Amino acid sequence: MSSSPTHRVHNFGAGPAVLPEPVLEEAQRDLMALPGVGMSVLEISHRSAAFERILGQAEADLRALTGLPDDYHVLFLQGGASLQFAMVPMNLLPPGGVADYALTGSWAKKAAAEAERFGRVNVCATTEDDGFARVPAPAELRRTAGAAYLHVTSNNTIAGTQWPALPAAEGAPLVVDASSDLLSRPLPLEGLGLLYGGAQKNLGPAGVTVVVVRKDLAERGPDTLPSTLRYAVAARHGSRYNTPPVFAIYLAGLVLRWLRDEGGLTAVDARNRRKAGLLYDAIDRSGFYRGAADPASRSLMNVTFRLRDEALEPRFLEQAAAAGLAGLKGHRLVGGIRASIYNAFPEAGVAALVDLMAEFERVHG
Repeated sequence: MSSSPTHRVHNFGAGPAVLPEPVLEEAQRDLMALPGVGMSVLEISHRSAAFERILGQAEADLRALTGLPDDYHVLFLQGGASLQFAMVPMNLLPPGGVADYALTGSWAKKAAAEAERFGRVNVCATTEDDGFARVPAPAELRRTAGAAYLHVTSNNTIAGTQWPALPAAEGAPLVVDASSDLLSRPLPLEGLGLLYGGAQKNLGPAGVTVVVVRKDLAERGPDTLPSTLRYAVAARHGSRYNTPPVFAIYLAGLVLRWLRDEGGLTAVDARNRRKAGLLYDAIDRSGFYRGAADPASRSLMNVTFRLRDEALEPRFLEQAAAAGLAGLKGHRLVGGIRASIYNAFPEAGVAALVDLMAEFERVHG
């Protein structure tokens, strides 16, 4: 089999998304044989001492990055965030109870719709009439007294919006779908009951979902639930009630170590703000481009915009792809341009996109 040098493009895809190159290089080295183990990471048992170390180190690094106290479990589960749409109400919404949901995008709507299968849902705020172009102000939340929890989606990949700060819990545990901004900024713990996120945007490949759940809430799930759908069971078995996604957890562990080596979440947040700021400045510089999200709700992870002449967008995307800037087509529901610039996305890639935008405007403006 012949081989040739591999050229990596700048991957602006919304997910599965770009991974840090040092992580990919280390995984490549370990693919044939883990050091000191003599077999591939794809082959080791989930009950082996080698995987015990991988799992334990991943949890330790996540706790160190977030300052997570001991009264929270860290679980590595399967099924993606979409399974959590069901597991959250199955475990946390008691018979006769009510859960508050803030609707800020398509995924938040899906989470609320799934919860309605298991109990009463109060839509405490929605920005759907605004095309989900913003997140609600705190005063817009119409909460239920005694709610089992308040569910929010911290970042909305399709519309390109993000809560600048998560709403206060105000008595009800805060449940956060952080799939698309997980570990992109310091994690606020006050009032947090449960946080979940698929790994495939900021933490690793598709296949593993991280769940951080307060220990007392993990015990709420009734015994009548299937064992694989109870947080308490997953916690008692150390995320290994059944065979977990070993390779995905291994890669997530490498990304967590990379985040620590990069200076932690404060440093990563500062870099993410620089990247997003550079791109939003390019969008706002003239009327040739226009941002899709309200400026006060703009995402640091998913930058969405349109061209003034939308008929030019296919040509823009063609030129971007030819320049090695991949994955910029907006979500099929809204169209336009979407640049996903997650933790591992390099600043040089953002600079390359900004240069292309300037040249495209010079030619077509």
